[in-house]
Amino acid sequence: MKKTRAFITLAMVSMALHAANVLATEESYSLTLKDHKFSPDGLTIPAGKKVKVTVNNLDSTPAEFESDDFKAEKVIPAGKQVDIFIGPLKAGTYEFHDEYHEAESKSRLTVK
Repeated sequence: MKKTRAFITLAMVSMALHAANVLATEESYSLTLKDHKFSPDGLTIPAGKKVKVTVNNLDSTPAEFESDDFKAEKVIPAGKQVDIFIGPLKAGTYEFHDEYHEAESKSRLTVK
């Protein structure tokens, strides 16, 4: 019984360390939304990897991060930030925008 319990404990610790290692290697990027425009104007990420993009909405109105090209959609409340996970994607250029202010917010994601 003690050996089984020790084995289970060791397995759980091993899984937790592996999960922490996977999360630590995840690449992170940031975008800011102000006056219905993304900054920086465009983002470059690596091909074939899942990345986290933190979008900080500095506007006084909500926004909806959206891309038909890479199938992303997430509401960002006014004055808040959200994490959006993107990819893995093939190399290319993809568009994204704020659904509520599409004309002034169009930007691009370059995947290399």
